[in-house]
Amino acid sequence: MPARTLDGMTALIVGGSSGIGFAIAEGFQAAGARVAIAARTPDKLARATEALQAADPRAQGYAVDMNDRADIERLAADVAQNLGPLDVLVNSQGTTVIKPSIEVSEEEFDLVMDTNLKSVYFACTILGRAMLARGQGAIINIASLAGHRGWPKACAYAMSKHGVLGLTRTLGAEWAERGVRVNSISPGFFMTELNRARMPEARKQAALARTPYARFGALEELVGAAVYLASPGAGFVTGTDVAVDGGYLAAGI
Repeated sequence: MPARTLDGMTALIVGGSSGIGFAIAEGFQAAGARVAIAARTPDKLARATEALQAADPRAQGYAVDMNDRADIERLAADVAQNLGPLDVLVNSQGTTVIKPSIEVSEEEFDLVMDTNLKSVYFACTILGRAMLARGQGAIINIASLAGHRGWPKACAYAMSKHGVLGLTRTLGAEWAERGVRVNSISPGFFMTELNRARMPEARKQAALARTPYARFGALEELVGAAVYLASPGAGFVTGTDVAVDGGYLAAGI
């Protein structure tokens, strides 16, 4: 992406203390944005914030439970007070349970759906209020290949990511006339903290066999798509999903 593409913009990355969220936070900084991150684990949040502040002292971190609507309301108030108008919101929070569907407990199901879908919905609608009031802003939701296909042994996760795509398309259509763009990114297989330990070796090999590039993605390869969707260059792009997947969804047999 061109240097300084996001000059003068303020971005909040939820789930920004590690993995895809942290990579996007670093990428936004490199593109010129002032960045804040939100996460629920204080130690990880502190380490990530310190790393971001080494590049830009203006970086901030917020400890928040995105499964608690009252916490999201507090986050919105803190962001408005400390950062001023928010230009970009990235929802990168997520969790998964990998096991046969008939073995998933109600508690596990609720955790996945609350984290991956409910919290994204309320992050969009609560933090998006100020964007709608200003008549401008960009929201980027991190979806998944599981939102496009059936995902054996990860049914709740796939359901949640199908929901994220539906949310993105619907808000993109609903909010376009009010100046707020809503898009998503569907990453292919990237070895993040979320899936490195939880994804069985056989599943990793099957993913590689299905991916035309025949390798896992590098996190920095996601950043360009996020910077583009956040930038004025994507000013006529809303309600769409960008697959950064090494050709996975395009491949046939």
